[in-house]
Amino acid sequence: VFAALTVAATAQTKLVIKGSDTLGAKMVPQLSEAYKAAGNNVNFEIAAEGSSTCFTALLAGTADFGMSSRGIKSSEKDKFAAKGQEAVAHIAGVDMIAVIVNEANGVKSLTKTQIGGIFTGKITDWSQVGGKAGKIKGYTRNTSSGTYKTFQKLAMNKADYGKDTQKMAGNEQIAEAVAGDVNGIGYVGLAYIGRDGIAAATVDGVAPSPATQMSYALSRNLYYYTIGEPTGAAKKFIEWSLTSPKAADVINKVGFIAPKVMKK
Repeated sequence: VFAALTVAATAQTKLVIKGSDTLGAKMVPQLSEAYKAAGNNVNFEIAAEGSSTCFTALLAGTADFGMSSRGIKSSEKDKFAAKGQEAVAHIAGVDMIAVIVNEANGVKSLTKTQIGGIFTGKITDWSQVGGKAGKIKGYTRNTSSGTYKTFQKLAMNKADYGKDTQKMAGNEQIAEAVAGDVNGIGYVGLAYIGRDGIAAATVDGVAPSPATQMSYALSRNLYYYTIGEPTGAAKKFIEWSLTSPKAADVINKVGFIAPKVMKK
């Protein structure tokens, strides 16, 4: 009996976190490492397959909490309500969706209207927005991505994407595609704009950076979601990530804006 108790006492707590690629590719893994380094004996399992999977995983009971780069939809709320549950949002930080072009592209400044035209397929050539003639190649996230839907709302007035846009799995893939395509354009989270070969375009004259979060047209909140108020290990980690200066350092270094420095 004594041996069994000893094993139980030293067993790691496990936290399963599912959802957004924007949060799950860099930010949450780096937060989890910093959390463990601070002396918390927790084993993390992080699956970053798109914001929609945050809600399906929570409904299925396969995640301790979820990550989403968009707010919950009313149809998703209804599914929780049908089970007598409520998904509670916790603002994990602020992101800015940067519109990126190839570094060799002369067009580094676009209006929100032009961006909407490009991604809906109404504007098809760089010469239409002041660049050298060349067919525009748009790279987008896939349909399970919260960024895909948020961009559609913020930049495209909820219009459909153009049929020639190419869907990619994550931010890294879009950045890589645009870096390798002189006529490419895409969008990524702020954390990804430092990559070689790409440049972030200004939107209506404003460049994406933490200092311009209030004036930049494509800013959005990032969320953790829990079923009801969090408890136990999930509560402890979420509270730490929202309030700890160490967590804020990680979030800001990754390229997002930490909750504690967000402007009200």
